[in-house]
Amino acid sequence: MNAFKQMETNTPTKDEGIYDIIIAGAGCSGLSLLYSILNTGSLQDQKILVIDNSFQKANDRTWCFWEQSPGIFESLVCKNWEHISIHKNEFNTTLGTAPFSYKMIEGLDFYNYVINLAKQFNNVYWQEATVTSMETENGIAQMYWEGGMAKGHKVFSSILPIDDLYAISQGKQTAPFLWQHFKGHLVEFETSVFDANVARLMDFNVDQKGATGFMYLLPLTDKKALVEYTLFSKTLLNQNDYVLEINAYLQKHYPNIKYQIVHEEIGAIPMTTLAFAQSKAPIYVIGTLGNAVKASTGYAFHFIQEQVKQIVKSLINGKKVDTEIHNTRHKFYDAVLLHILSNNLMEGSEIFKRIFQKNKAATIFKFLSNTSSLWEDICIMRSLPTNIFLPAAIKVFIRRSSF
Repeated sequence: MNAFKQMETNTPTKDEGIYDIIIAGAGCSGLSLLYSILNTGSLQDQKILVIDNSFQKANDRTWCFWEQSPGIFESLVCKNWEHISIHKNEFNTTLGTAPFSYKMIEGLDFYNYVINLAKQFNNVYWQEATVTSMETENGIAQMYWEGGMAKGHKVFSSILPIDDLYAISQGKQTAPFLWQHFKGHLVEFETSVFDANVARLMDFNVDQKGATGFMYLLPLTDKKALVEYTLFSKTLLNQNDYVLEINAYLQKHYPNIKYQIVHEEIGAIPMTTLAFAQSKAPIYVIGTLGNAVKASTGYAFHFIQEQVKQIVKSLINGKKVDTEIHNTRHKFYDAVLLHILSNNLMEGSEIFKRIFQKNKAATIFKFLSNTSSLWEDICIMRSLPTNIFLPAAIKVFIRRSSF
């Protein structure tokens, strides 16, 4: 059940004055920020406005990420795995993830958890509306929606419609832009068919569609699993194309065994080092809009939490807010891998196969979470052919240096 339906909404009135914080967008990043603020003693009394075009949340997505120890949302983890597997033609390997665990959180559990906390605070206000514009006057942010407006000392916005993102992706680019797009079915079989202890992270034995395609299979039990057909490519597919691939995959691996579809989800995540918007006090961009997504993989949940930690720390200390979290050498690596994928210099399936074939899963997870050492980075990069990686790195370096 949606927690927002159960709450008496604390809606703003015309005489509310200036909010300390306005959070525009009640998705993963906006609600993660709200949760962390409300769990920080020195910030709990801040007057906060949360605005979103709809608070009627659904179980529209799942987030997967890796952690070495229990995190702040550990109670929401519906499943974790200590092993992952990679498959490409004759290459089939299962890797232990220690000291990491690969974890899953369902969207509706997350939304309800944060909203149930927030409704205990009378200083949190909710406005269901579509933001039409934001501007700054005399150092105060002004946010407008049809029929209303609000002022705030700080605004954190994650609002960028998917249509706008798609227009950006199809325009002339100064850097590669791919989509990680997918459709998933949560399926439940009549009999035991899955090894619930192993997450099938990438199975490339599917139609690549001229890009990088794989099946992502996360078993929740020996009978139930989330099965997603995922691609890294410049364009999206028709919904039926994803369904055909999922059906064919299940028929191939589990022939003539009946199952039912419990739930469906579909999504598209931008993979690029392009900046969609710039933070300029007092308006700051977060989440996908604030480039929290890992450009080379599309992973977001882990980096959103890191971005939130950085923001909250600056609020506590009264320092300048900095939302940039990929300003490291890893951003350069992301750009190189995207260059290789975008220009078809090497098949994506071969890139990831080599990386997982020649490195421990823990090393790869550290690399993907931007916490690897320089030596570990070198080991990862040595997995790729020098005659492809080095020229790509030089081109990316020259391109970045020219801006």
